[in-house]
Amino acid sequence: MGGNSEARKSLKQDLFEHPDFYQVDGLLSEEHLLVRKSIRDFVKKEISPYIEDWAQRAHFPYDIVRKFGEIGAFGPTIPQAYGGGGMDYISYGMIMQEIERGDSGMRSTASVQGSLVMYPIYKFGNEEQRKKYLPKLASGEWLGCFGLTEPDFGSNPSGMVTNFKDAGDHYILNGSKMWISNSPRADLAVVWAKDESGRIHGLVVERGMEGFSTPETHGKWSLRASATGELVFDNVKVPKANLLTGKTGLGAPMMCLDSARYGIAWGAIGAAMDCYESARRYAAERIQFGRPIASFQLVQKKLSEMLTEITKAQLLNWRLGKLMDEGKATTAQISLAKRNNVQVALEIAREARQIHGGMGITGEYPIMRHMANLESVVTYEGTHDIHLLILGKEITGIQAFV
Repeated sequence: MGGNSEARKSLKQDLFEHPDFYQVDGLLSEEHLLVRKSIRDFVKKEISPYIEDWAQRAHFPYDIVRKFGEIGAFGPTIPQAYGGGGMDYISYGMIMQEIERGDSGMRSTASVQGSLVMYPIYKFGNEEQRKKYLPKLASGEWLGCFGLTEPDFGSNPSGMVTNFKDAGDHYILNGSKMWISNSPRADLAVVWAKDESGRIHGLVVERGMEGFSTPETHGKWSLRASATGELVFDNVKVPKANLLTGKTGLGAPMMCLDSARYGIAWGAIGAAMDCYESARRYAAERIQFGRPIASFQLVQKKLSEMLTEITKAQLLNWRLGKLMDEGKATTAQISLAKRNNVQVALEIAREARQIHGGMGITGEYPIMRHMANLESVVTYEGTHDIHLLILGKEITGIQAFV
């Protein structure tokens, strides 16, 4: 760890511009750097050249699912025996960071698959379920989604009305879910619903089950290259073999969200890095009053503040990653990172847009797309305010939103 080997030097020389003011790379292993480089190269080849067109057309490039599977972006922390990468959480964070440098919607596709679909099947499923679903999800043969949020229950998931009843050799599932990433193209959904006693359970619902539909959400100004929709259950017969029995209650989906929020903390800084680098390059090239605008004090102030916040977030992510690997990270610690880093990324995107002037609103630069995407990221998987209240409870011991 942290050595100055020739391999490390070579890896660094191969990387394109990457803000690392405090030499955080020195805390990373050779494997971490290799993972980052491979994903960064993939994004430069498979996402960056096309993402503006996809976003302008609100097009979800379904073929990216297979490609994500091929490079190991799905379930990187899941054991290799089930098709996962068997990696640590810092490697997982690096993958999310580099994909979101390309686009938040692309990262959402990968994040949902790994943290919200594969994770609960691995953690709460039985061996038969793991072997049946995880390899297909890991390879990208199947795409999954996660059904928790409902039309009337977002920040209060315990109020969900989606329910299932015992019907002998199967369950009957009724209800609906909303704002579900991947749902229009998903082959299966991990759905959270209440049993007849009101206890929350996870069930795997497969496409093709009668009464199960996935209407697509149109008209989005954010995450336009990501597929978003609903899950509708109209007397769906779900085999009893599809119940995830390893954990029940609201704590089960919350564990999944902890894993996904951790990935978001890394991903958001990837978007921030892309905005910062674009602004830095533009400021050096844009001439006003006979000088590059990078020579003006207020532009230097903006760039300095961007780099400062990125550096702080990098150190925050690294430490949180170590805690995740040690099994010591708490929900409140993950909430702090998700809330802080998404807010920082939003502020960096807005400042970068100002540096770009009018060009910042065009698809010639990535700024406006990142900014619009981050408006979703700051809300989903725990809103900015809810994460503040999670921290507030940790600090005071008093629950503020019940």
